[in-house]
Amino acid sequence: MTDAPPAFELLPGAARSPVILHVPHSSRAIPADVRAGIVLGDAALERELDHMTDAHTAELAGRASVRAVRTPWRFVNRTSRLVVDPERFPDEREEMTAVGMGAVYTRTSHRAVLRPADSDPRPLVERYFRPYARAMTEAVADRLAATGRAVIVDVHSYPTEALPYELHGGGPRPAVCLGTDAFHTPPGLLAAARAAFEPCGDTGLDSPFGGAYIPLEFHGKRPEVHALMVEIRRDTYMSEPGGPAGPGLSRLAGALAALVDAVSD
Repeated sequence: MTDAPPAFELLPGAARSPVILHVPHSSRAIPADVRAGIVLGDAALERELDHMTDAHTAELAGRASVRAVRTPWRFVNRTSRLVVDPERFPDEREEMTAVGMGAVYTRTSHRAVLRPADSDPRPLVERYFRPYARAMTEAVADRLAATGRAVIVDVHSYPTEALPYELHGGGPRPAVCLGTDAFHTPPGLLAAARAAFEPCGDTGLDSPFGGAYIPLEFHGKRPEVHALMVEIRRDTYMSEPGGPAGPGLSRLAGALAALVDAVSD
């Protein structure tokens, strides 16, 4: 038996809601045995968590869920992305491996050493990454069975100034960046997002971050699975890096609720 908190959590929504708000990077929690494999001192690790955690995004999704007419489902990662990053490929397909940020990071946001380069990622992939992927796959399959479709909305945030690890940090950094997938992001979903987030500032497309999370079982195969990544620039709602949320969080929660409502019927 263990008293360790769950690594992830599926929070139920309305039975007829097709929407899953996916929150993969909001937690700062690192289990003690995983912490032992990270070479940073405590102060440096806290600073890295400030930079790399999508702070307050779980609260944002929670507030939006309360305000939505039809409550969406929420899939929330309860461990830090420094444990594993559930949105990376765990193999050579992942471009972020070039900067030491595959599924198991070996480098920090500033390209310093996080774990020794010869660290074996497999134990963490088996313990955290694969169960997460299976559970998310099952959550999407459940929405398909219940409603005939699934709408995955990835809830992220990103820093106002590019960090050294970013591979595509030279482009626009709008208040809200919408990440898309050519197969799984239909025009109607994108239009609904642009309209919903219009009160929050300028919106952009796939810069500085692009793509959207779709479990591999459905990727490129099931057009009834829709996906969109919502990347919110942090200065619009919080003090950077890692500081408290401000009044912008409420405005963003209303916008996210409006998006959920627009795609729920």
